[in-house]
Amino acid sequence: MFKKILGIAPKLELDGSYSPSKLALKLGTVDKTDFENISYTKYKGKKSKILVIFTEQKNMKMQNGKLFSTGNHPIEALLPMLHLRNAGFEFEIATPTGKPVVFEMWAFPEKDEHVKAIYDDYKSTFDKPKKLQDFIDTSMIDSASYAAVFVPGGHGAMLGLPEDKNVGKILNWAHENELFTITLCHGPGSLLTTILNNQKFLYQDYNMAVFPDSVDKKTPMIGYLPGQMPWGLSEKLKSLGVNIVNTKGDKTTCLDRKLITGASPLASNNLGKLAAETLLNELK
Repeated sequence: MFKKILGIAPKLELDGSYSPSKLALKLGTVDKTDFENISYTKYKGKKSKILVIFTEQKNMKMQNGKLFSTGNHPIEALLPMLHLRNAGFEFEIATPTGKPVVFEMWAFPEKDEHVKAIYDDYKSTFDKPKKLQDFIDTSMIDSASYAAVFVPGGHGAMLGLPEDKNVGKILNWAHENELFTITLCHGPGSLLTTILNNQKFLYQDYNMAVFPDSVDKKTPMIGYLPGQMPWGLSEKLKSLGVNIVNTKGDKTTCLDRKLITGASPLASNNLGKLAAETLLNELK
């Protein structure tokens, strides 16, 4: 009751999960983003496709047993997509089994016309995405048509994706064919698939921007998370030899070889710009 009065009690949803408290939403979400509508010189080459891998899972079980209502963070997905589309690239949307893309709709910027527009443009594809296995079976032979693989963040990116062998196959395919991999916030959890089956971590010694575990540990105090995280992403990556370049959940972005990363939702616009500019420069 005391937490409810202060506005720091997570909100109980109909399915028994918890979304962020009123205070957490006020501090941690926005109605309008900092998206910059840049007119890029559009890419017109053959490598025009970008595979976007979304999670299809919603509820994360915290250490205390409570479920966090999560999914893909809409800003972390849609701002980079806006920049990449403005730069002339097109998207193939996929989830592990073809179930609908799950978004953290409580974080959707309702007053942002650009974000709303691209969400509406791809709504039917978000509802009926491609299966990763179908992509592997039919599209991986055509690497010459692809520029990058993009894995948006949101805590939901830590659900299913880090253990998915097909995600690992696709990331290895991207690496071997010199495609870019773009991800941010908790999306780098997908990179852990490259250690499945006792493989050497593909990104050992890379610099990355990743959402810090230290911030995740503090957010239950304001009711953003309903408990402590089940495991720590940034510490896991550090243990595998990653050099994390940020200490805060801020606007930091990082380019290391063919990997482009961002620290948090606040980095979404900068990540989109960096990805668009990098791809345009590299694919001339």
